[in-house]
Amino acid sequence: MSENPFTGVKGLLLDLDGVLYIENRAIDGAIEAVEAFKRLNLPCRFTTNTTTKSLRSLCEKLTGMGLPLEKEEVFGVIRATQMYLRHLGDPSCYFLLSDDPMEDFREFKTNEDNPDVVVIGDVGKRWDYDLMNKVFGMVIRGAEMVALHKGRYWQMEDGLRMDIGAFVAGLEYVTGKSATVIGKPSESFFSLVLEDLGLGAGEVVMIGDDIINDIQGAQKAGMQAVLVKTGKYRPELVETSDVKPDMIVNSVADIPALLGA
Repeated sequence: MSENPFTGVKGLLLDLDGVLYIENRAIDGAIEAVEAFKRLNLPCRFTTNTTTKSLRSLCEKLTGMGLPLEKEEVFGVIRATQMYLRHLGDPSCYFLLSDDPMEDFREFKTNEDNPDVVVIGDVGKRWDYDLMNKVFGMVIRGAEMVALHKGRYWQMEDGLRMDIGAFVAGLEYVTGKSATVIGKPSESFFSLVLEDLGLGAGEVVMIGDDIINDIQGAQKAGMQAVLVKTGKYRPELVETSDVKPDMIVNSVADIPALLGA
């Protein structure tokens, strides 16, 4: 991890939650770091597995915190899921999503009983036995499970919270069927982002706080990956993991100096 992975880099992928902000607060130095990337004319994509906000709401939140991001630079799991569903043709869907992100899926047919696809996102306190059993029945009758992601946990200001991966894994267990996972650490997600950037994997560095979703996912896609000690970062998780980041830095605020800014 001693060599500088940013030497000769042509583009950056950055996770959002835990790298640039936590809840409603920008991480110290994050705004200045993004400004530095723009001064360097370095193409960036800001990636997220967030399923609770529409692209419009997410961008409003980011700019409201002072982060100088453009809508087209945000490449989230919802955008990737839209692309996947369009590829399926014209499927009927049952969406496990809250009202706000549903605005990004208005183009798709909905079916509350026997859908072609069950799209699994985050519905917060709606998760209960009855909901799980309803989805179980749909999948047993032939519906495909599409999980926006399979995250284990996410960072709140008061600590880590369990994420939807537990529900996805439970449904896979009881149905005997595997979900199609769209978001990080899926290699297809990283391929789509690289395609959007127009760069090869060897030309781009991923910056993230999640040792599995960000670091392992990017490395499997052929990129170098830098872990920040903010957000989900826990030293004990890194020490016990087989995943080895190409570099570990204190925060995104350290990246401009490594780029020579």
